[in-house]
Amino acid sequence: MKDRVIKTMKSMLLFLILLGVVSGKRTQLLKGLPATSTVEENSAAGVSVYNFNVTVSPLASEGVAILPTIVNSNPLTEAFDIESKGGLEFRVITTGNPVLDYETMPKSFDLQIFVEDTTGRTDLNILTIQVTDKNEHPVFRGNMAIQTVTIYVLEGTPPERIYQVDAADPENAKLRYSLLPATVPFSIKESGAIFSTKEFDYEKDPHCYFLNITATDTEGLNSTKTVNINIININDESPYFTIKQRIYRIPEEQSPGTIVANITAKDPDDEGSPSRLFYSIQSSRYFSINPETGVLQVTGRIDRDALPLRLHPNISLIVRVEDGPSSGRASEMEITIIIDDVNDNPPECNPSAFREEANENTTPGTFLVDLRNYCKDIDVDPSNNKFSFTGLSGFGSNNFALESTVSGRLVMTGTMDLENPANPGVEVYTLTVRVQDIAYPNYTNIIYIYIRIKPVNEFFPVFCNLSYVFSVSEITKVGSSIGRVHATDKDWPPNVITYSIVSGAGTRDYTNIFWISPTKGDVRILARLDYETTQKHIFTVQASDQEKSTTASVTVNVLEVNDEEPVCSPNFFSLQIPVNLAVGTNINGFRIECQDRDSDPRSFRYFIDEGNENNHFTFSPSAGSNTSRLILASRFDYESGLDTNWIYSLRVHITDDNLVSARVKTTHLIKTGTVTLIIRVIPNPTTATTTTPGFTVVTKKENVYSWSAWYVPFVITLGGLLLLGLLGYLGLLLLARLRTRCPPLINAQEKKKPKKEVVVTMTKLNTVFDGEARDPVTGRIYEFNTRSGARRWKKSSELLQPVLAMQVMPSAPENSGQGMDRAEAPSKKEPSEKKKELTAATQPAAKPSAGQPETPGQAGLRLQKKKEESENGGLSSPAP
Repeated sequence: MKDRVIKTMKSMLLFLILLGVVSGKRTQLLKGLPATSTVEENSAAGVSVYNFNVTVSPLASEGVAILPTIVNSNPLTEAFDIESKGGLEFRVITTGNPVLDYETMPKSFDLQIFVEDTTGRTDLNILTIQVTDKNEHPVFRGNMAIQTVTIYVLEGTPPERIYQVDAADPENAKLRYSLLPATVPFSIKESGAIFSTKEFDYEKDPHCYFLNITATDTEGLNSTKTVNINIININDESPYFTIKQRIYRIPEEQSPGTIVANITAKDPDDEGSPSRLFYSIQSSRYFSINPETGVLQVTGRIDRDALPLRLHPNISLIVRVEDGPSSGRASEMEITIIIDDVNDNPPECNPSAFREEANENTTPGTFLVDLRNYCKDIDVDPSNNKFSFTGLSGFGSNNFALESTVSGRLVMTGTMDLENPANPGVEVYTLTVRVQDIAYPNYTNIIYIYIRIKPVNEFFPVFCNLSYVFSVSEITKVGSSIGRVHATDKDWPPNVITYSIVSGAGTRDYTNIFWISPTKGDVRILARLDYETTQKHIFTVQASDQEKSTTASVTVNVLEVNDEEPVCSPNFFSLQIPVNLAVGTNINGFRIECQDRDSDPRSFRYFIDEGNENNHFTFSPSAGSNTSRLILASRFDYESGLDTNWIYSLRVHITDDNLVSARVKTTHLIKTGTVTLIIRVIPNPTTATTTTPGFTVVTKKENVYSWSAWYVPFVITLGGLLLLGLLGYLGLLLLARLRTRCPPLINAQEKKKPKKEVVVTMTKLNTVFDGEARDPVTGRIYEFNTRSGARRWKKSSELLQPVLAMQVMPSAPENSGQGMDRAEAPSKKEPSEKKKELTAATQPAAKPSAGQPETPGQAGLRLQKKKEESENGGLSSPAP
């Protein structure tokens, strides 16, 4: 900003000066100008270039108004300035900005100097300054010109060019290079290239060199710069372990983090400074190593008693040390860690609970179980896996004992009779035994022994009674309980007794009419008891405890009850009586006769329960007899209208309570028989039959179609069409299935040989008949076409040709797929076969139309059919 202001002011001053010169006020004020002067290049600031004076007018009492000033230069430069020497003397000096350079800057400058006194007179003159050349020192270029260059050389690098010095002489003179000290393993060429003269080893050679590089021109002027050369250490040495121990021993079950070893190593590349090494081991479930410090420590559980350490207690590890995290140089070392056993496991028994059984009659001294066979200590060291059995305890343990603390054999020492009141009656004894390590810290486990005393079935079941008698009414319902038997067993605990009927519980009609509950002994009836059939049942029951059994007799007395109904004969009868039958008459001599298996004949009582309108009928006697007659008790009266019914349906009840007193009838069981009688009264011819007028109600219904129900006929029609289509489809399926599954009907004679069909073709009259044959029925000669099979009667009586002109198609399965058989001579065919062929030909043959002559085949068929009808008695046989 300041330079811009100065330039602006100079421009304004120059403008004013030019304006003054133009106005004609210019006067010679500058003495010694214009002039020419010289100055040497590279002159420092303040060097005097030229001296001059300023003269002023006598009128200018105050001197100079504007001091001498360089208002312009050609070319423009700020390398010069004017300073006062005192009074009116001035000199031109160098400013040092920029420094004059003969080789790169203009070699001459024209400076315009302006001055003005106080009267307003001005002067402007030119000072020409010529720059003269001077021999300069060589100049370093590039990085060496601005800083000290540092060069890095990797150790192990073969001798080579390591740097190129860039220097120049301002006068373009040829330069000569040299370096000091001369003892360093470096050299410099005439071109300025610096070379190493050896292969450096960082571990043996100095790590840094300082070189003074000098450039000298032809006149002996020189310049010197310093170059630093640092030798870079490379990873060319493998680290090595500094420890000597290779075998370590630790006890098992060390806690995670326990230090096993401190692995140390050094790297020759790091001499004089701490090594930066990385430690590692192969994957291990037991150990890990700190990658920076090399501390080997426990990371997982180390169990000496488990596989694989149980068999191989030595753990080998490969320790690797590297001087780089990924691709540095490395060394490996194998170490061995021996795992020592400690007593860290208590003795264990599998199972930890024993369940043994012993009979209640087991003799003392009987061996029960050997605990040592089931117990072990998994510690590897024999001194740590020994144990003993002690501390037998538990309720009833006085009945048992251990033979010794070492053997672990448990034996019974007491008696266990469960029925003995002196014994506690315990079924299961719970004992505990302590199994303990002999070595410190004497780990202990508890074994539970459950000894179940098995009951022995020593006693037979015993019924409470030797025999049982039950009295049961004959009308007791089926399934009812009639009594209970009970048996006991002295065995302890009591055995489950099962009851069963072993004999005598059946009758002639029933295999079993009694049932006994297997667990409770309840006796129930399975069929209805009948006193009239059997008054007493005797059977045998058994009580069993699955091993032993005993029996008892059961007698069931059947008590008689009136449970039989009177049975009368007849129990249904129809009678006809005249209307004028006399009162007291035994109607048609009818009587009923009744029987009751459990009642006296005098116990019957007769009465009409239903249908006896106006009490016209009665029975005599009405009670006390097993027979009674039907008596007309009152006359009929149809004339007066008292009687209107001509048919009587009488329901007669016969009870067996005639001998039972009125007081007992309320509790006594009474049975009733029933007889039905139909009595038709026959009127006299003169008797006018009264009729009851009646009427008939006729209900007329008419169906009227309504257009609002248009969908009804549509739905009915559509449903009918769908149903019709479905029936047709089902019919086609049925027909196809019948054709595939049902063979065609054949008669018994055709089952013996395959049926053959005669293929007959109707031809035109102009057909060529090239064959002849005799009709087997009529014996007439006919002609035929061998290709089409057309026939006609032969007109002339020529001899029969020895060729049969019929082609037959075999229909048997074995001939399917073949062509038509060749014709054979009639003399070679059997008569029955000829008959079959001709009969089969009736199927495809058609009846001749009116006015058309029948063919020989049709005539033969017609005669054959008539012959068969005559043989069958006029009945035509069905077509095959």
